[in-house]
Parts: sequence; structure tokens; C-alpha cells
Amino acid sequence: MSASKLVKPRVDYKESYLEALKEYHAEGRYQFLDSDNLEKNFESWLDDLNENNCYLHKHFNDWVEPVPETNLWLVKETKYIGTLNIRHRLNWHLEKWGGHVNFVIRPSMRGKGFGKKILQKGIPYISYFGIDRALLTVSPENKAAQRIVEFSGAEFEDETSQTDKFPARLRYWLECS
Repeated sequence: MSASKLVKPRVDYKESYLEALKEYHAEGRYQFLDSDNLEKNFESWLDDLNENNCYLHKHFNDWVEPVPETNLWLVKETKYIGTLNIRHRLNWHLEKWGGHVNFVIRPSMRGKGFGKKILQKGIPYISYFGIDRALLTVSPENKAAQRIVEFSGAEFEDETSQTDKFPARLRYWLECS
């Protein structure tokens, strides 16, 4: 059996990604991605995703400056496991609530060490984009993500307060150089 690896999103993983999207939808994530539309237009969606013309998170185009970002998928053989988003720089919103890096593991693959793997395998990519210290933000309720971030060597800085639009976040800095 082969090891997991990070790859640019590709059509090879369509079936597995669409299965994972159903899992994400069941827990309330990625609701803005329509499964039926995505299934019909997967290749063009991948083109847009890989060319930075769309995002794998709720975006605030009308009032937050978009930043370039790279999306990578953690895969093993033909199975999609999770997504790593790397934002190449921060805007005012990402400085408080989003950070440089976001990762998510599909629900059926959680608790198997893939969260640690996706972040550790992502560090060379983060560094490649010139990010020596990456900001990661985590929900105070997400203890598993906190353990993953701390296991990877990130240092806690502070906690942002909840606002009327955004929840509180724990802010960590990860050395990537």
C-alpha cells in the first residue's frame, strides 16, 4: 500500500472527493458547493480551483480583499482524504480569523493520523510560497485540530474574540523555513 501524498486537485479523485463532499455536507461544511452541479462540471471546477478562480471555503468577495491561495489534496492511492489550503499572504480578515493555512480531513478518515500528516507534508509547500512563519487559526472547541497544530510545532499566540460575524479563534504561528 502506498503512502499518502499531497497533490493538486485532479479528476482522478472525482468519485472519492464527491463521496467526501457528502460527508462534509452532513456536518454542515461546504454547503455552498452543490454536489449535483459539481458532479456535472467537475473538470471545469478543478480548472477554476487550480487557477485560483474559486475557493474551497466561504469567501467574502464583496467586502474582504481576496488573496492568492493554493489548494492541495491529501490522497492515498485513489482516495481523497483531505484538503490543505495555503493563502499566500494575509489580509485584515485572515490576520484574525483565517490564517495562512487551513486544513480539513474528511469525517470518515479522522482519528487516523491524517491531520498530522497533511500539516507536516504541507510545510515545504508553505515555505515554497515564501511564508517563513504561517498563521493558523483554530476553533477553541476543536481540540483535535489544536493537538494537530501543537504537534506540528506551532506556538500559541492569542485568542480572538467572537464578533457578530465571526467566531472566536485560537491563533498559532508555525515556523516553516
